[in-house]
Amino acid sequence: MTILYLLIPLSLILLGLAVWAFFWAVKHDQFEDLEGPAHRILFDEDENDFTPEERERRRQARTDRSGGHDKR
Repeated sequence: MTILYLLIPLSLILLGLAVWAFFWAVKHDQFEDLEGPAHRILFDEDENDFTPEERERRRQARTDRSGGHDKR
C-alpha cells in the first residue's frame, strides 16, 4: 500500500512529461508533413545510378532552373 504513495506521483510526473512533449512537438511543426517521407523513399534517385553524361545533363538542368545558382 505504501508503494502507491510513490507510484501515483511518479505516474503523474510521467504523464506531465508526455503532455509537454506532445505540445512541444506540435509547436515545432513535427506533425506538419506526415506523408512526405513515406513518398520520398519510393522515388530515390541516387546520383551513382546515372551515367556520367546523365549526371552532367541533370546538373546543367538544375543550374538552369535555379537561374545560375547551384542549390547544393
